[in-house]
Amino acid sequence: MGLHVMFPGIGTVINVVAIILGSGLGILLGGRMSARTRTLLTDVLGITVILAAAGALINLWSKRFIVSLPSGWTLLSILAALLIGGLIGSAMKIEDRLDRFGERLRTRFRASSDSHFVEGFVSASLIFVIGPLAILGSISDGMSTGINQLVLKSTLDFFTAMAFAASLGWGVAASALPVGIYQGFWTLIGVGLGNILSGYQIDAMTATGGVLLAAIGLKLLKIKEIAVGNLLPALAVAPLFVWGLHVLTH
Repeated sequence: MGLHVMFPGIGTVINVVAIILGSGLGILLGGRMSARTRTLLTDVLGITVILAAAGALINLWSKRFIVSLPSGWTLLSILAALLIGGLIGSAMKIEDRLDRFGERLRTRFRASSDSHFVEGFVSASLIFVIGPLAILGSISDGMSTGINQLVLKSTLDFFTAMAFAASLGWGVAASALPVGIYQGFWTLIGVGLGNILSGYQIDAMTATGGVLLAAIGLKLLKIKEIAVGNLLPALAVAPLFVWGLHVLTH
């Protein structure tokens, strides 16, 4: 089930603190961190994300998930959710829209006289906010299924903030504010879902999230560029799809 906590939202609090601390350390270190060291840190984080994905995929073998679905449908249901979600995401061009949104913000703010601060703020906000981990982790936190994913994201963000702040300054630390607001919103949605979804539906969502985590890991390791943004609708499809299977066969 993962790390358990006293209240929903603690994962985002940890995340915000990690960004501020990472930024502070980055400013102190300045340009002393070599490109080689940054690459090594990214590789270690990529491997860690893949291990976290394996942890989320364990839900495929949970007893409540297996007994709630027709025989042999545990893996097929996740595959179906990913295919349907991928088709929806591709039709909506989610990945392209996120990229364009980021470019628009960058273009809009670049004209500012205090360019480094704003550039740091915008770039870091986009990296920390526009990603499946922010949504996956916050929903999981809200549903009280653990904060492992947000702790992992906090680790990623800590090192990213350190590297960014070394060249872009305190604007990177300021990105902690939009991160807090955005993840707080998804945590509230998670609280609502936790009260609505059955255990086996949460397992389906978690396992689907595990596949997305694996895709992020492959991206960090520069093995394969996967349009993870286009797969995000699969998180909504998974609990609906397994519910439909359950109703039809039980």
